[in-house]
Amino acid sequence: MSPEVLSTPVVDTAKAPDRSQTRARAARKRKIVVTAARVLLLVAVLGLWEMLSRAEVIDPFNFSMPSKIWDQVYTWVAHGTAIGSLGEQIWYTLYEALLGWVLGVIAGVVFGIVLGRITFLADVLGPYIKVLNSIPRIVLAPIFVIWFGLGPASKVASAVVLVFFPVFFNAFQGAREVDRNLVANARILGAGNRRVTLQVVVPSATSWIFTSLHVSFGFALIGAIVGEYIGATKGVGLLIAQSQGTFNTAGVYAAMVILAVVALAAEGLLTFAERRIFRWKPAGSDS
Repeated sequence: MSPEVLSTPVVDTAKAPDRSQTRARAARKRKIVVTAARVLLLVAVLGLWEMLSRAEVIDPFNFSMPSKIWDQVYTWVAHGTAIGSLGEQIWYTLYEALLGWVLGVIAGVVFGIVLGRITFLADVLGPYIKVLNSIPRIVLAPIFVIWFGLGPASKVASAVVLVFFPVFFNAFQGAREVDRNLVANARILGAGNRRVTLQVVVPSATSWIFTSLHVSFGFALIGAIVGEYIGATKGVGLLIAQSQGTFNTAGVYAAMVILAVVALAAEGLLTFAERRIFRWKPAGSDS
């Protein structure tokens, strides 16, 4: 009787496909395809716009054309605007938006966490917050100009009220959605209310808060621009108002392009910061 031979199957690791490398290559390929499609779409839209304007299928006076918009941007960059250099106008608007954004984020996070933790305050202030949130906040910009004048304070106030509510509701929801087991374990270990809030609730709500930051900076820009459009001494919003007053359609679009670049740069910085903070999250969870 021949002895039974036990053998262990050998896996050829050299031939086995490396799934992580395959996924990485597929992700890079998809990123290249998506970027190329975005560029092609932009080129197609701008080319069609230019062609239809030159052929006067659409009114070039009312709709302008990409070449004139580029010429306007170049003129502002090379020779400045009627109210000063283009860089000064961008910085003035960016300063108002950033200050309003920071103040609105701080207020929204603090109030959201506090009301999310203290049910009594949430029940008392909840109806008032809902009423304030239902008010179209853009209409407050003229009131802020009357209150604070044509300086940056009125624009900062407009930015604050636009930023506050999305950040507040996300922080509030994040504080309410914190894992109750974590809170219970922290209390078992002797943590008081302040420690539970700072070391459990706030970290748990951070992802909720960051979600609102992407949207809220755009709101801050809107608040600053609307305030400048209504009344200001400088800023990109004033450039839009002046271009509209002189029927310079290319100037209005040029200012919008500048604002879009600023907003995309801010979005890129926020995305970079979010990825650095949430490095522990799986790559597939990134939007």
